[in-house]
Amino acid sequence: MTEARIPILMYHAVAADPNDATRDLSVSPQAFAEQMALIADRGLTPLTIADLAARWRSGRPLPALPVLITFDDGYEGVHRHALPALAEHGLSATLFVTTGWLRGAYDTGGGLDTMLGWRQVRELADAGVEIGGHSHSHPQLDQLGDSALRAELTRCRDIVAGELGAPPVSFAYPYGYSSRRVRTAVRENGFAQALAVGNALARRAQGPYALRRVTVRRGTGAEEFERLLDGRAVARTFARDRALTKGYAVVRGTRRLHRRAVGALV
Repeated sequence: MTEARIPILMYHAVAADPNDATRDLSVSPQAFAEQMALIADRGLTPLTIADLAARWRSGRPLPALPVLITFDDGYEGVHRHALPALAEHGLSATLFVTTGWLRGAYDTGGGLDTMLGWRQVRELADAGVEIGGHSHSHPQLDQLGDSALRAELTRCRDIVAGELGAPPVSFAYPYGYSSRRVRTAVRENGFAQALAVGNALARRAQGPYALRRVTVRRGTGAEEFERLLDGRAVARTFARDRALTKGYAVVRGTRRLHRRAVGALV
């Protein structure tokens, strides 16, 4: 039997007039509504990350046409614009929150645009949106030392648990970057599954802590969006992104080795 390959869509901001920092990784409310209508019209079944992982772990069958809708960071438009479109078609989704970016007592001031407040996050959760973790201050986790890494994960987990009454079970790596050390720390902090980016379809063989997603951007037109849903030409669509990611991974690996060497000399 052919292994299922599932599109996990990665959104960020949903905004009519995003600022420069989020423009490329935003979609307009109209485009998002049209994309959700297309998912519904085609009879796809959206799952949350927790549901997908639980099915794979237990062996429960997947729906015939699964798709996952995810949002990173916690921009206000997810509540204002995305939630009504999801509700109109009865679609589920997962939101990964950067807890230090959301408006409220924990705000670090690092948010790139207008962010959600915790009341809105609770309303999203009450509407069936899974709330996952995305760190506290959105650093490149694989560049942090062990104590800073644990602090990012623990604080994010504990804040979400305190605000929603239950700890998050799913995580998304900021910028998509991870390493074996990061994945181990994510697991040890109680997260049962985690998402990278990768711009490829998700497969069970990727493992629960390295599931891949495909990026939906402001420039993603209707035809390209349909190709993403079908899994057609995904590699070609994101060829440049993959090349840049691999190149930057080499740079970041060199930086890690340099820091370790410097630390050993101190």
